[in-house]
Amino acid sequence: MAELVYVLCAATSIMCAVLLLRGYRASRTRLLFWASLCFVGLALNNILLFVDLIELPDIDLFWWRTAPALVGMMLLLFGLIWEIR
Repeated sequence: MAELVYVLCAATSIMCAVLLLRGYRASRTRLLFWASLCFVGLALNNILLFVDLIELPDIDLFWWRTAPALVGMMLLLFGLIWEIR
């Protein structure tokens, strides 16, 4: 059951990234671009979480799966700060 949850979380993140990128291409709103990059990082995090906990349980990929989420959140924060100016 946990496998299904991990796959659904990854699929949801990928769909959010795709929809945000489509919205960005249509409207050229920069905040949509930064949000889509954040969701790309979260999708990578979810994919690596599945690999870490299900596919390779003996290998600790904590830092490898945390890095994309951290970069994605930092990009979103940068975009939010940039849009305030």
